[in-house]
Amino acid sequence: MKKNEETINKIKENLDSLKPYLHMEGGDVEFVDYKDKVVYVRLTGACAACMFSDETLKNGLFESLKADIPEIEDVINVTI
Repeated sequence: MKKNEETINKIKENLDSLKPYLHMEGGDVEFVDYKDKVVYVRLTGACAACMFSDETLKNGLFESLKADIPEIEDVINVTI
């Protein structure tokens, strides 16, 4: 398995471990992409329009991912 594939699998596992907390608030997170040490996600449900979504990204998702995968430099919410 290539290094990038291993990293993506770790990212997905980490995000899956956080989903129950987001579900309690009516939200969810979807993995979109990982490129150049940046994780792209899509916050959905209540998280998509929540005024605390930046807090969720930086203090929740990013901190958790960074603890598991130190090379990650950012997490960006892709809104479409």
